[in-house]
This record gives sequence, C-alpha cells and structure tokens, in this order.
Amino acid sequence: MRIVVCVKHVPDLQAERGFTEEGRVDRSQGDGTLNELDENAVEAAVSIVEEHGGEVVAVTMGPADAEDAVRRALQMGAEAAVHVVDDALEGSDAFGTARVLAAAVRKLEEDGPVDLVVTGMAALDGLMSVVPTLLAGHLRLPQATLAAELTVDAAARTVRVRRELDHASEVVEATLPALVSVTDQSNQPRYPNFKAIMAARKKAVTTWSLADLGIAATEVGAAGARTQVLEAAPRPPRENRVLVTDEGDAGTRLAAFLVENRLV
Repeated sequence: MRIVVCVKHVPDLQAERGFTEEGRVDRSQGDGTLNELDENAVEAAVSIVEEHGGEVVAVTMGPADAEDAVRRALQMGAEAAVHVVDDALEGSDAFGTARVLAAAVRKLEEDGPVDLVVTGMAALDGLMSVVPTLLAGHLRLPQATLAAELTVDAAARTVRVRRELDHASEVVEATLPALVSVTDQSNQPRYPNFKAIMAARKKAVTTWSLADLGIAATEVGAAGARTQVLEAAPRPPRENRVLVTDEGDAGTRLAAFLVENRLV
C-alpha cells in the first residue's frame, strides 16, 4: 500500500502571531514546526503501512525551512519525502496549496499508484480546514474527512472512518484510492527515538519546482490567490476581569458568577 501524507510547516503557536503588511501570516517570529494536527496524519499513515505493508511518502510545499516538516515525518516513519519549493509559491492561499499538492500526488503516481492520501484536519496557522476537500476535488477522489478513527481493509480495497459529530457518531466507508483527513482524536502520535532521528538525517528529500509539476506561476502564489486578507488587528486586551482570591469559597463564588451572568 502506498500512502501520501500531506504536511505543513507552521509558525510556533507559542510565538507572537500576526500578519505582514501584505496580509500574510508572519512567519518570522521564532522557529517553525510541523503542524501539530499533521502529526496525527503521519501517525495514521505509518500505522497502516506497519499493518498492511507498503510505504509512506510525506509531501509539503513552502520555503526552504519547510523541509523541517517532512524531516519530522521521516523521523516518525515515512520512507520518502517531497518538498515543493519555488519563489512563486509565496502568498498561495488554500486553493493554490491544493493545486500544488494535487500536482505532486499526480507526479508521484508516475512511479506507481497512490492508494491513500492522508492529511490533518486543519493547519493551525490558518484553521481554514478546506485543503483536504479541495485536494480531493483536484484528484477526483472520494473523501472521508474529520476521522476520529481510521481503518483500512486492504483485501476489499476500502477505507472506513468514524466521525464524531455534535450529537452523533457517523461511520463512512469509501473505496480506494481515497483521501482521508484525521482529527487529533484519531491516534497518539509517536515520539521518534534517537535511532529514528539519526536514520531520518540520511534520507534524501526530493525537491520539485513549479516547472517540475507543470504549474504556471500565475496559477499560484499571490498572483493566483482567490482569497485576500483585507484587514487584521491584534486582539484587544481583556477588560473588566474579576480576580478571585480563594479563601475556601472560590468554587461557590465562581458558580454564583456563572449563574448571575447566565453562562450556565
């Protein structure tokens, strides 16, 4: 079974966050990291391959430091990695991102079929949660999103996911090849040991440009973006905060505050 897992390099959530003058996420504050929800996607892909055999290929797009995201995926058990890097990608929105990732998957299919594409449910720098659906559309694949549980029947060529909705649990099944996005409830990502970290350093990361994927610069980046941030401002500081000093009755006072303000 051949699985492509799409990952993203995002700014550290503990760092100061904001936008640049161009209305783009400011990525200059501190070191970036693999998107936390994409760790669940990598774990899901690696676990499936451990059960059924095959390989996991991690794919990302972004500037030079985005390689860190696929390096982390290699540490977690991916066998190969692809980094799409091109100056023209700067300013790409979700639509441009999906177009590039789809082209990368199709190029990987030149070396053999891809049975499953796995993503995280969202990127924590934007939280738009639309790339999985857009990617499935580009690839013309059935999609099963927001999976809290994921199982594959290799013999029957099907994937089954359980989705936890507000008031119900839903089970969805699709034939392979398919695309699945997973939530943080789907698994507990493994922490790479020293041996895995050292082995990942020796693995090559394949780099592709837009030309390699047959995509024109005008189709992606700021030139091809369909969305634009018109205005952004820092969140205003909280006012009228109530500080409660616990003298043994803090719980009672908190309950009274919640009732008084109709918060329960």
